[in-house]
Amino acid sequence: QVQLVESGGGWVQAGGSLRLSCAASGRTVNRYAMGWFRQAPGKERDVVAAISWIGGGEWYADSVKGRFPISRSNAKNTLYLQMGSLKPEDTAVYYCAASAILGSTPITDLNQYASWGQGTHVTVSS
Repeated sequence: QVQLVESGGGWVQAGGSLRLSCAASGRTVNRYAMGWFRQAPGKERDVVAAISWIGGGEWYADSVKGRFPISRSNAKNTLYLQMGSLKPEDTAVYYCAASAILGSTPITDLNQYASWGQGTHVTVSS
């Protein structure tokens, strides 16, 4: 089982940038499909971006496409979400997650993820 710890959240004005990090321990991130999710107050947890176990295939929600590239560093055993051109509607708690499902297709169903971090808050003011 992999343990995940997010960091990098905070408060930022609209148009600004943040980089979220997800440090893994126990196993290496390149042995998992990984994803970033977010949950705004009163709303369901939704997938934001995902990267596949094999081949590094990427998937993005339409709302963040072109603004939030996902990446991972095997050397640092860390998953990243570089958040740019932030909007107030990006305000949420952001979670990283790991799935042991093999394959080259990014996993976008949160029920397929077994390991979750504790979340990091992102607040974007207008």
